[in-house]
Amino acid sequence: MIHVLATITIAPGRRADFLAEFHRVVPAVLREDGCLAYGPAVDVASGIPIQPALRPDAVVVIEQWRDLAALHAHLVAPHMASYRERVKDLVQGVALQVLSPA
Repeated sequence: MIHVLATITIAPGRRADFLAEFHRVVPAVLREDGCLAYGPAVDVASGIPIQPALRPDAVVVIEQWRDLAALHAHLVAPHMASYRERVKDLVQGVALQVLSPA
């Protein structure tokens, strides 16, 4: 299994617009062969002292894939190309972590 954390930096004040587009693509991604989990998360105030400052313009996509081949197929899926086109003016950057269970 492969875990992916994609931290997406959104244009200031546009997170709700981004999430609306993101939620449109989620059902198609969940139907992809090898997709085990795929969903967005945002920072929440926890009161835990070591938590960094909240990021109002960030979304973390938490993904699980059967293997790297499934992840690579996801990256070139037609619905992902359409999604990237729809959000290109909303996204300022993406940091990707691809992880294996330890």
